Amino acid sequence: MIDTTQSLRIGFVPEHFSTPIHFAKKHFGLSATLTPFPSGSGHMIAALRAGEIDVGIGLTEAWVAGLGKEDAPGDGGYRFVGTYVETPLCWAISTGAQHPETSSVSSLKNSKIGISRLGSGSQVMGFVLADQQGWLSPDSSSSPYSEFVILQNFANLRKAVNDGSADFFMWEHFTSKRYYDSGEIRRVGEIYTPWSSWKIVASTSSTALKDDPRLKDLFVKLDQGVKYFDGHHDEAVQYISTELDYSEEDAREWLKTVRFAGETAGVDVKVIEGCMDVLRKAGVLREGTGMQAQAMLTEGLGKKLPM
Repeated sequence: MIDTTQSLRIGFVPEHFSTPIHFAKKHFGLSATLTPFPSGSGHMIAALRAGEIDVGIGLTEAWVAGLGKEDAPGDGGYRFVGTYVETPLCWAISTGAQHPETSSVSSLKNSKIGISRLGSGSQVMGFVLADQQGWLSPDSSSSPYSEFVILQNFANLRKAVNDGSADFFMWEHFTSKRYYDSGEIRRVGEIYTPWSSWKIVASTSSTALKDDPRLKDLFVKLDQGVKYFDGHHDEAVQYISTELDYSEEDAREWLKTVRFAGETAGVDVKVIEGCMDVLRKAGVLREGTGMQAQAMLTEGLGKKLPM
């Protein structure tokens, strides 16, 4: 049993999307230990299952794939408890600066795709891209890519497409843009998630998750952090452009594209079902196997209405 008097251990991705979390702690006293996971949601899944963190704030598709796969260990290790970002995520498709042979999305079939970790959003979206492009075999007997190259983090991904270890990778647009501008990597295309992009999950090792006072406090403070973010864009830009790896111009452009959840507690099961439908079509999940959408939600926290 987890000691609820101890600070909640929260995993997050240290990118521009983390700004309301920063505001929740700075301005509203969120009592939590914040652990950055620059390698993304796949790493957080491993940390949740290992008991290293209590909560993860990450990509919808990675959380769904982690629970929906038939080989998910034990009880899956976590459940959906909240909604963080309502807007879709734009994944930029990138290759090396000196690889002119990679000239279009259509040229990526049967190539080496760089991913951060198995089960990460960067891998899951590779299948979604393949589905959109018609590269998947009807029986899923063959992979649309010659190799999945596991590279852990964004810096390694950029290096790999320049030294030839990987042919391309996908990462969030504004995080990638700085490196297009510098000439380190080159943009090939983009793909949007057909679902709201960020969700909050909590470890199943905590008893009665919905009644954990630390989780309730997290939702209250995150809601305050989001409201503050919405009303203080200049402060958000200052934080993003000085503490994170973004220019002021890119931070302001990103603000035009994102909408955080006004109420972070709860998840609309229809969003999870829609994500699962796409992931089954893409061959990430298999029909009739693995955990179903309703079971992925924490009882009492699955009644969020679409916004």
